[in-house]
Amino acid sequence: MIRFVHALLFAILALQSPATHADQGTVDAWCSYLVNRLHSVSSDSCHSQDFVAAGEFTAQGNVLVSRDFGGARNITAPKNAKRILLIGGIHGDELTSVSIVFRWMGWMGQPDAARYHWRVIPLANPDGLKARPSTRFNSNGVDLNRNFDTPDWDQDAQYYWIKRTKRDPRRNPGKAAGSEIETRWLEAQIEEFKPDLIISVHAPYNLLDYDGPVPKPMRFGRLSLVRLGVYPGSLGNYGGIFKQIPVITIELPNGTVMPSRREQLAMWKDMLKWMKKNNNNFNTRAYGN
Repeated sequence: MIRFVHALLFAILALQSPATHADQGTVDAWCSYLVNRLHSVSSDSCHSQDFVAAGEFTAQGNVLVSRDFGGARNITAPKNAKRILLIGGIHGDELTSVSIVFRWMGWMGQPDAARYHWRVIPLANPDGLKARPSTRFNSNGVDLNRNFDTPDWDQDAQYYWIKRTKRDPRRNPGKAAGSEIETRWLEAQIEEFKPDLIISVHAPYNLLDYDGPVPKPMRFGRLSLVRLGVYPGSLGNYGGIFKQIPVITIELPNGTVMPSRREQLAMWKDMLKWMKKNNNNFNTRAYGN
């Protein structure tokens, strides 16, 4: 029954997002806040983007925003270009995960990147980022990266949180799978966009993690592969294991201090090389699970 309700919500959210562009004032306010909060995000790099907003808002009234690059309008990309979903800021206190996504958006016109259809979500947890101080969880106190509707959620999520984390508030999975509007929106994005690859940016573990099919990446820049495993309700579990969509988790070295521009570029180039090498292996398209 729960998954039926979620499927209905997917359909509703997919119709609402990204079909309509956000009111310009809403986007301008969202950008202005980010520019003031994240000094590595310039005004032009945000205000010049063709962002699209979801039809619903977070519990704190913050907009959920995405932006597509390529697709039908990209004459340089192959007709059946692979779809890449790039997500930053699932945890609101990992500021660099948002900033580096903006940096990479500025490079998506390069030939090796323009061959793909990208959907970019720079900030998946605006309530967490806007909290003072910023928090890993959203305004309901839920860790969005433990709230995805994975098959093991009902049996294991609360047990894991209570027994393994001792009710760590930073890792609270919520009262039910998909209880949070942000999580449901991300799941709806996956259902509607049908990515061949998901890239989720975090901090500060200084490594690469990977879940799902396709040969795993071994290194992006200075980040080396360290398999952390999956957790009830995590995106790696939901996308990589349940949906069989490759999920790369990039863990930057620091949540508040950006890597050098040289290292940002090295990670970007290595990521594109890996994507190009494995292009024909993407994806099982198991979206009906």
